Amino acid sequence: MSKQEVQHDEEDLRFYIALGEEDAELTYSRTEQEELDLDYTYVPQSHRNQGLADQLVKTALDYVKEHQLKFVASCPVVEAYVKRHLEYAPFMADV
Repeated sequence: MSKQEVQHDEEDLRFYIALGEEDAELTYSRTEQEELDLDYTYVPQSHRNQGLADQLVKTALDYVKEHQLKFVASCPVVEAYVKRHLEYAPFMADV
């Protein structure tokens, strides 16, 4: 499958890929320190195993990096991605 376009909905606090009737999404909240707490990744069953979760996480982490923010990896998908892509580790918040 070709790479899908990831959108950032700052009002709804999520990164998402529109997939017709459903969206794949990575939701977050902001901590008191203005860090992004990346807390939940969802990909509809019919779109799994296509790399969409990785695209969502990469886009979110690139956003963090570009804006010189920190993030909290509350979601296990985010935590696993960072372990495979250590260039994002310096942006992880100390918790």
